Amino acid sequence: MAAAHDKPEQAPSPTRQTIMKDEKNDASSGDLHDTLVEVSSENQLYRHLGNRQIQLIAIGGSIGTALFVSIGGGLAKGGPGSLFIGYAIFAIMVGFVNNSIAEMVTYMPVSGSFIRMAGKWVDESLGFMAGWNFFLYEACLIPFEISAINLVLQFWRDDIPAAAICIACIVLYAIINILAVQYFGEAEFWLSTGKILLICILYMFTLVTMCGGNPQHDAYGFRYWSDPGSFAEYIHEGALGRFEGFLGALFNAGFTVVGPEYLAMVAGEAERPRTYLKNGFKTVYWRFGVFFIGGALCVGIVLPWNNSTLQNADTGSANGSPYVIAMQNLGIGVLPHIVNALMITSIFSAGNAYTYCAMRSLYGLACDGQAPRIFKKTLKNGIPVYAFALTMVFPFLSFLQVSNNTAQVVTWLATLTQGSQMINYLVMCLTYIFFYNATKAQGIDRRTLPYYGYFQPYSAYIGLVWMVIIEGIFGYTVFMPGRWNVGDFFAFYTMAIVAFCTYFGWKIYRRTKFVPAAQTDLVWEKPAIDAYEASHIEPPTRFRDELKAMFFGKRRRENYMGEDPN
Repeated sequence: MAAAHDKPEQAPSPTRQTIMKDEKNDASSGDLHDTLVEVSSENQLYRHLGNRQIQLIAIGGSIGTALFVSIGGGLAKGGPGSLFIGYAIFAIMVGFVNNSIAEMVTYMPVSGSFIRMAGKWVDESLGFMAGWNFFLYEACLIPFEISAINLVLQFWRDDIPAAAICIACIVLYAIINILAVQYFGEAEFWLSTGKILLICILYMFTLVTMCGGNPQHDAYGFRYWSDPGSFAEYIHEGALGRFEGFLGALFNAGFTVVGPEYLAMVAGEAERPRTYLKNGFKTVYWRFGVFFIGGALCVGIVLPWNNSTLQNADTGSANGSPYVIAMQNLGIGVLPHIVNALMITSIFSAGNAYTYCAMRSLYGLACDGQAPRIFKKTLKNGIPVYAFALTMVFPFLSFLQVSNNTAQVVTWLATLTQGSQMINYLVMCLTYIFFYNATKAQGIDRRTLPYYGYFQPYSAYIGLVWMVIIEGIFGYTVFMPGRWNVGDFFAFYTMAIVAFCTYFGWKIYRRTKFVPAAQTDLVWEKPAIDAYEASHIEPPTRFRDELKAMFFGKRRRENYMGEDPN
């Protein structure tokens, strides 16, 4: 098994090539039926995401409301010490997950990614559960981000019609995601660049102001770590309260520290995936350290955990952003407006990424017969049109804020989706364990794979156990005396219940079984992937070279077959 395995998108069958030629010769046809493409090949998406776009998606694709706003909720519950430790621990655990998914995805970068791998290498029922869990998770996060945009806009004025913002976001998401995938990639490149710029501004703000570079000339340093203290009490007092505060910060990290799943979902549309995705997965580790752990440290520096305005942090309101609060407290006038504007682009970008991932997960389910076949149909530009149509229904949930409190809607959606995230990571780790056992049983040397995960399978087992524990306890407060609430219970555990029902329901319906290690299909789409990789004559481009070409020269574009379409 060569180390250069690169998963091309499934090479198109002669049927597809004929269809594409006919479409070129008959461009006058406007019938949607003639525009749709459906052939026997499982993967019909187009590989138009280049290295430059993939790396920015890896760096900033999953950064949104949580890192800039909701992180303040973790600070209020646990204090700066608990927040820093909680984010560091959770980042390490998700790093274990990344170590597992990276090895599988770079070896077999198929559309649907870990969802289809779970069904192919573990149990068809697991793939069914994972796919619908991920689809609902991503789809429900779209209205979450739209609602958050409404709240952030209230920083300037509170009379902006919520319905108008909802409609504008839905239209923009639709336009970006119905166009060819390269336009989505280009949009995410620039939006992710804005996120990085925002993070740099906030880090510089923290460094400069803590050293005395502020209107009050107050070199506050780490003052708030000693007054009011590093560890806050939550629910109870004393040591138990501080431990519960730590759990609150830890669970907050569970909603914020994400990333490997978004990079995995672009596998079916990435150029040279075994090279570019490998580089992308490697950036995840330092991104966790710089963005998430560094962000937790900065938040604990600029603001005390007992600040009264932090009560807005869990709502997604700009007034609850620790950075904006700190800037206002220091009397800084213009910077909060700049940060708020960049925050809106960041939140919009996150919603755009969720739209993309929801569409691709539904398409992957349809490819494996676990969703209606109609969701496999694609337009000529490779967009799964009916998967797109269903996904675009979910953003309309953001209209709930028109008749309800916007902050409450944001809280509902955030709590509902947090459990799904743990299930995603649980599935990734479990799938890797089966993949590892299969390579061992079939005599495949993992060191020959495009990405070799160290400390395996132990990191997968650690990640699996950790995610199971977090999934079970993150809603523990509803079981405490005097705190039971049916609505809160279902907010915390609805997705766990759905996962249980979808897994066992499909297992009973289809009578599925776990795949024995010796019988696991590790060939699958590998021949088509290898053929795609071999079709490239020129070496892969480097990230910095693509940036230079973008600004100073014109790069020859390649289609999914590696051929010059011109």
